[in-house]
Amino acid sequence: MKKLIVAAMMVLGTTSAFAGDSDALKAVLKAKTYAEAEALVKQNLGQLADNAEKAKAYNKLVDLGMKAFNDQQSIQQTNQIMKKNDPVDENAMNEGAYNALMNAIACYKYDQLPNAKGKVAPKFNGNASRVWAARQQLVNAGQAAAQNNKADEVLKYWGAFLDTDSDPLFAGIDAKQKDAEKDYIGQVALFAARYAYQAKDAARCEKYCDIAMTSEKEAKDALNLKLYVMKDGLKTKADSLAYVDKLKALFDKDQTNDVILDGLNSMYSSMKMEKEQMELLDGAIAKNPKNFVALANKGMMYIQKNDADNAIKCLKQALDAKQDNVVVLVYLGACYNSKAGNLQDPNGRKVVYQEAIKVLDKAKELDPEKTQANWGYTRYQAYYGYYGPTAAETKKAEEESK
Repeated sequence: MKKLIVAAMMVLGTTSAFAGDSDALKAVLKAKTYAEAEALVKQNLGQLADNAEKAKAYNKLVDLGMKAFNDQQSIQQTNQIMKKNDPVDENAMNEGAYNALMNAIACYKYDQLPNAKGKVAPKFNGNASRVWAARQQLVNAGQAAAQNNKADEVLKYWGAFLDTDSDPLFAGIDAKQKDAEKDYIGQVALFAARYAYQAKDAARCEKYCDIAMTSEKEAKDALNLKLYVMKDGLKTKADSLAYVDKLKALFDKDQTNDVILDGLNSMYSSMKMEKEQMELLDGAIAKNPKNFVALANKGMMYIQKNDADNAIKCLKQALDAKQDNVVVLVYLGACYNSKAGNLQDPNGRKVVYQEAIKVLDKAKELDPEKTQANWGYTRYQAYYGYYGPTAAETKKAEEESK
């Protein structure tokens, strides 16, 4: 009797160990279309026996997505090789690429988890190389969506491309294949960040800005956008202080970055944190005595204090670092005018007005159309102070100020 019980248990154990796929998984695997299979996975995910079955179900979706992608890509490639013009369903190709990629990631997640026996035994590691080309297609898909003014699709395709760049699924992809993305991923990220901002998705915008900032070519524009978005959401003093802390953290990582320096200076100025502002600028100048941004902003601080002498000193030092900056030239000219106007000695006034004319003439020479800064009235003031109201030079300067 005892032997019979043991034998029965062995039979039951064998039946359990070699049990086939669950009915829920069988239904998924029998599906003929992606839409049908996707609906079944969503409905029956909780009914699948274990992580291995879930991975297998998602792999079915990868198969169907890749089929849609490959079918259309094959027509496209045949057209190129054979000089044919057979119709290509680009929407089907793009959706197939997107579906294959997203489901490969879901498949990978379950494939790396313990199965019913408590063991991790991945079966679908080949999906990474299989969907890599499909992932590249999403760059083209996003570009086509942008050209057709389909903002939601731009974020869908470019977002999927960017969001999966560092996914564990692709950890084993050949370094050369990943390096090939460096030529364009920054540009894609910057464009996607702009679309995310338009969609009022600040978190996503900042995320894509961070990716774009890894590209030397796009770094400055990406940082400008990130700072703008971070600042755009400020509503309370607490928000502003939190933003200042973020800027400080960014600046601590890169104290040579003039964009961050200028942004932090601007926040200190708007919040009337004069002590912190001066410490920031003095610290930057101490590290680099020719720091144009720090010197120019320090000059502006002195202008706000009506301290023409110190403003002139700082602005002249800024121009030593960047001689063709029209904005600083105009501010320097205004400071000379202010200083001259406060002098009692007529000869002393003329000397200072002459200095104003020098820098403002240079501003006019560099920017005759006044596109960078309006030097017109400030220059007219200098001519008026030096030559007098009736002089021909003054009349001409007045005409040129308009």
